[in-house]
Amino acid sequence: MPPAAPVPYVPAYGTASLADLPGSLLASLGLPGAARLALEPAARVCLFLVDGLGAELLAAHPGAAPFLSAHLRGTLTAGFPSSTPISLATLGTGAPPGEHGMLGSQLAVPGEGRLFNCLRWVPPVDPEVWQPLPTVYERMAAAGVEPVYVAPAWFDGTGLTRAVYRGMRHWAADSVDERVEAVRRALRETSFVTVYYGEVDRAGHFHGWGGGEWLEQVAVVDRMAERIAEALPPGAVLYVTADHGMVNASDKVDVDLRPDLREGVLMLGGEARARHVYTSPGAAGAVLETWREVLRGRAWVVTREEAVAAGWFGRRVRREWLGRIGDVVAVPYGECVIVASAGEPVESSMIGYHGSLTSAEQNVPLAEIRR
Repeated sequence: MPPAAPVPYVPAYGTASLADLPGSLLASLGLPGAARLALEPAARVCLFLVDGLGAELLAAHPGAAPFLSAHLRGTLTAGFPSSTPISLATLGTGAPPGEHGMLGSQLAVPGEGRLFNCLRWVPPVDPEVWQPLPTVYERMAAAGVEPVYVAPAWFDGTGLTRAVYRGMRHWAADSVDERVEAVRRALRETSFVTVYYGEVDRAGHFHGWGGGEWLEQVAVVDRMAERIAEALPPGAVLYVTADHGMVNASDKVDVDLRPDLREGVLMLGGEARARHVYTSPGAAGAVLETWREVLRGRAWVVTREEAVAAGWFGRRVRREWLGRIGDVVAVPYGECVIVASAGEPVESSMIGYHGSLTSAEQNVPLAEIRR
């Protein structure tokens, strides 16, 4: 008999997920917030978000990041899908995807018959309509704290930034040195700073995680964290976490080369490790059956209702967000990805991917350094 399919690694919403970190950070600063992670009080907090640095990836190469490896507090789960825009919204609101509505990287705009890319924010939509929850940064500002976001200049004013970082003051800093210096200055002015670094994710996508380019970027992050820690004023704490992990793909199912997988499909959303499949009227059952057969032993293929009931997006999904989820949700495991070479040529050519419900993609580190 073939081996049993693995079980989806459902995020630990409410106990140890990225959704539980913001409230805990607020509580540690003495502000109203659910202290689920029981963080100790701090006068000032810096959150260093490293795009793509999964906990299992870091554990596999501790020598590339000795400083971070020596200061690990534990692990958190990213949420589903385990990708950047979803995790940024989760960190920005303190709510799981089913509440904030960022349920995938590419989602249907209900009633409009088109896809919306939540990372590139095209075609444009109103960020406060697409993600209407108040952010934790707005809550900080209302309480008298002016949070600062240190990130590349081009992030300022983008739709994604406006959706998930509302309430932050954006401090432009492009190089590593500029970001370290910006954090140092910001911690003199405010009690909460977030700094972002995205090159680990980029190296993993195009060169594969674990390779030379990826290891170089992990080393950059480790030294960057050490330098930020050295700059902390007394009573401050640095937390380092990530938005998701990653896997290297060796098994690519190309929907654009499989007419059977396109039959009855109006739009293909999501991403290679977490596909939202939007079907023609009356075709959902046939599409589900075909996708399950083709992807048997390589992906979990479920209905919208099954994904919601299983808690993949959180304990509930707001009614108004249900139309954003595919009629069929296909989530590869192992080293499989579902690509679309004609429609998504760059993404289809990558090596490293994320988005799924595996521990390698879900588990992210939480490091803590106090002064």
